[in-house]
Amino acid sequence: MKSRIKFYLDEHVSKAVAKGLKRRGVDVLTVAEAGLLGATDEEHLERAKSEKRIIFTQDDDFLRLHATGNEHAGIVYAHQSKAVGTVISGLMLIHQVLETGDMINHVEYL
Repeated sequence: MKSRIKFYLDEHVSKAVAKGLKRRGVDVLTVAEAGLLGATDEEHLERAKSEKRIIFTQDDDFLRLHATGNEHAGIVYAHQSKAVGTVISGLMLIHQVLETGDMINHVEYL
């Protein structure tokens, strides 16, 4: 059976993205829902990894963590100038096409 992607949304991501994904049936956990507002990026990586969730972020610090070899369940990055609709469409495509295992220690760019 296909292992569906679940997302963990960084605190800088618009609430509209979370709402849009949830309306489409995607399993989404926000930093606020996880009770981790103000946590370090490393703590976010670890939480997402422990729950096999792909981090969606618009913070390039996560790209640096990836580049330095920090293990993670997957990272999806989009520049902050991306429109909410474009972000949701890109995340939905990833959700529909990829599996959890495809994203381990991998970065996708929107």
